[in-house]
Amino acid sequence: MYYEKHVFICTNDKPAPKKCCGSEHGMALVEAFKAKWSESGNDQKIRIQKSGCLDFCGKGPSMVVYPEGVFYGNVQLEDVAEITEKHLIGNEIVSRLEIG
Repeated sequence: MYYEKHVFICTNDKPAPKKCCGSEHGMALVEAFKAKWSESGNDQKIRIQKSGCLDFCGKGPSMVVYPEGVFYGNVQLEDVAEITEKHLIGNEIVSRLEIG
């Protein structure tokens, strides 16, 4: 496997009145995760990218980390450091944000 982890962050937009990740700062999360990962100096091969709908619109902004298949919901910019340090580096699920 080329990437040790793959992070997909929903940036989808849907017509109002549905809540959607894109308008709830999805792209800002993508950029924040990329910056935090770069800042960490970790050499683990991780891919962080935007995605289409992850089907958790009511719990957005949402994201998923593979290969674990862990979905997170209501992710805020303030959560980026915690998810990066605990899950992406430490392999510990951030249970307060986990969907499922």
